[in-house]
Order: sequence, then structure tokens, then C-alpha cells
Amino acid sequence: MSSAAGTAPGRLPFVVWVLAAGTFLMGTTEFVIAGLLPEMASDLHVSVSHAGLLITAFAVGMIIGGPTMAMATLRLPQRRTLVLALAVFALGHVVAALSTSFTVVLAARVVTALATGAFWAVGFVIATAAAGPGQSTRAVSVMMGGLTLANVVGVPIGSYVGQFTGWRGPFWALAVLAALAAVFVGRVVPRTERRAAVSVRAEVQALRQGRLWLALTAAVLIMGGVLATYTYITPLLTDRAGIAESAVPLVLIAFGIGALGGNTIGGRLGDRRPMVTTIAAAAATAVTLLLLIPLSSSPVAAVVLVFLMALTGFTVNPVVTSLAVRFAGDAPTLTSALTTSAYNTGIAAGSAIAGHALDSSLGLTGPALVGAVSTALTLLPLIALAVSGAARRTRIVTRQTDAGARRTVDTPVTTTR
Repeated sequence: MSSAAGTAPGRLPFVVWVLAAGTFLMGTTEFVIAGLLPEMASDLHVSVSHAGLLITAFAVGMIIGGPTMAMATLRLPQRRTLVLALAVFALGHVVAALSTSFTVVLAARVVTALATGAFWAVGFVIATAAAGPGQSTRAVSVMMGGLTLANVVGVPIGSYVGQFTGWRGPFWALAVLAALAAVFVGRVVPRTERRAAVSVRAEVQALRQGRLWLALTAAVLIMGGVLATYTYITPLLTDRAGIAESAVPLVLIAFGIGALGGNTIGGRLGDRRPMVTTIAAAAATAVTLLLLIPLSSSPVAAVVLVFLMALTGFTVNPVVTSLAVRFAGDAPTLTSALTTSAYNTGIAAGSAIAGHALDSSLGLTGPALVGAVSTALTLLPLIALAVSGAARRTRIVTRQTDAGARRTVDTPVTTTR
């Protein structure tokens, strides 16, 4: 695959958009729980903070499953890996929808997360290889745009439908859509063999770079901060801001629009000025979350700040993801999986800490405080990246054929602007 092959200059290959559709489904299932949390807690006979573990469990499953599945499927054809991941994803939702046990639903979420980790690990490699070095950040932003679009469309619709069908309705819908997606991916994604020349050892050796771990640390902290707040946004909106429960899906749409906008901004600016973009966005996110603590008692202010939290926070994601994959050179699969794991480490830690903060004397504003601290700490690895590196040359895989051959390009990755 190549950006040049069958694709007009400036346009991304069709496969990138197909992968974005897959991330849309997986983003919906990861975050739709936030809108269904009170009802799921009641139906499964657990507290709201305990039900929040369903988000934490999914994140933990991706933390472990991403790198594990990336290595387990390293020699498999990419298309087959994507189809199998979607099939397991669908099965996990069926199991959850049929169960009345919180433990079973929790286990199903972990299995679903393993499948999601495998899809994203392979998907990011395909997207960046297909787009080429000049558009790698944009390709990542489009693929991650499926994730953010899930917050605009998937999560609010799932939350809204759940009010009429119960929380199981969205789970059944996701199972059906994932099964259809598996069929579509099997027909549309080009047949490509896994890279025989790249071994597990080569993938592990790519992890020796300090700048890679700075990018991963930034991914942990920024996502942990935003999702710490987002996980428990429903009780904040209803009990503190006084917004009607039926209107919460509309606020989630505002969050999703902000996330989509931030992801687009990051994709457009990230290839040219990565450090200026990420540092400014992380600082703005920390300020926004800090303001949410005193101002969330106002419905209007709460909605505006939720939008800004997503707009600024999600600007960072495609940039650090693209940098991490670039830093890995021509052994990007494990790094791609670890980037996904990094985001979900942030989600797991952030949502868990936020749950304790919610139950503490901090109350409803506790998660926002946790988020503000985490996003402020994101500045540390980003500034370290900015001051530590001049432009460095990095090998980027830009083409992969059915025979397993690949073309690599030495391209400068500027980390000082």
C-alpha cells in the first residue's frame, strides 16, 4: 500500500477511512458506558462508582491485550487479524447483553478490549504505511477520528437508545454492526502479508529510544486527565449543574464535536509544528478542567467547558501517536500497540482515581480535579521532548506489498517546535 498507489495527491487512501469506521464502533463501545452508567449500576446491583470499573476493565484489557495481540498476530495476514478482531468484538457484546451478572459483563468487556487492541495495533500500522511519511499524522488523525466521531454520534445515540431499550439494546446493536464490519473489512481491505523481515526481537529493540517513552508518557497523562473527568460526567451534569438526565446525550454530543475538532486540529498541525501544538493544547486542557470545578454549577458553563475539554485534550492524541510510530522506524507494530496501551493506561488509572475522588469529600468535582492535575503533568514529557531533540531522521514504513516487501524513507522528525 502506498499513498501514491491509486490515490490522488493530497488524498488519503480508502483503507484509512475503512479503518476509521472500525475505530468508530470500538470507540462507541468504550465510551458509551459513561452515558449508561447509572442504569447499568442499578440493573447489575452495584454502585455507580463500582459500575465505573466497566470502563476501567476495558482499558486494562487494551493495556495488556494491545501489545500481546500485536506480537501474537505479527506473522498473520493483516486482513485476517482485523476480521478476527471484529468477530471476537461482536461475540463479547453478545455475551454481555445476555448476562445479568456484573462479573460476567466485566469479563466480556475485557475480552472485547483484547479484540480492540489487536484491531488498533494493526490498523495504525496500515494507516501510516498507506498514507506515507508526509501524511502520517493526518492518517492517524482520520483513524482516530473514528474514535472521536463515536463521541459525536455513537455514544449519544447509544445513551439515547439505552433510555428506551435498556442498556442491553446498544450492546446488541454494536454486536450486529461489528459482525457486518467484519464482512466488509474482509472484502475491502487489501490482502497483505505480515512482514517476514521484522521479528519480535526487532520490534522490542525499537523500544529503546527515550523519546518514544516521553511520547507514550504524554499519551498516558493527557488521556487519563480527560477521561477521568468524562467517566463521571453524567452525575456532575445532573446533580451539580442541574441538567435533566434526558438532556445528557446532547452534552455528550458537544463533547464529541469538541473531540472531533481537536483531533482534526492535531492532524492538520501535527506534521508541521508538533510540539507547539501539543504543549499549547495540554496547557489549555489543564486550565479548562480547573475551571470546571468552580463553574460546573452553571449549566451553560458546564456544557461549554465539557466542549473545550474535548477540543483541547484530543488535539494532543494524533500528534503523539504519529510521533511514537515514527520513532519506532520500520518495526512499528509493537509501538503502535503500546501507544494504544498508553492511552488506556491513562483511562484505567484516571477513571479509577476519579472514582475514589467521587466517593471522597471532594464529591462531584473530584474527577475534574484529578483530570486537571493529570493534564498539567502532561506538559513535563512534552517539554522534555521539545528541548531534548533537534530534527532527527527516522525510518518510516511507507509501503507494504502482498509479497511482504516494503519501502522505507529516511525523513526528519522535528521535535523542537
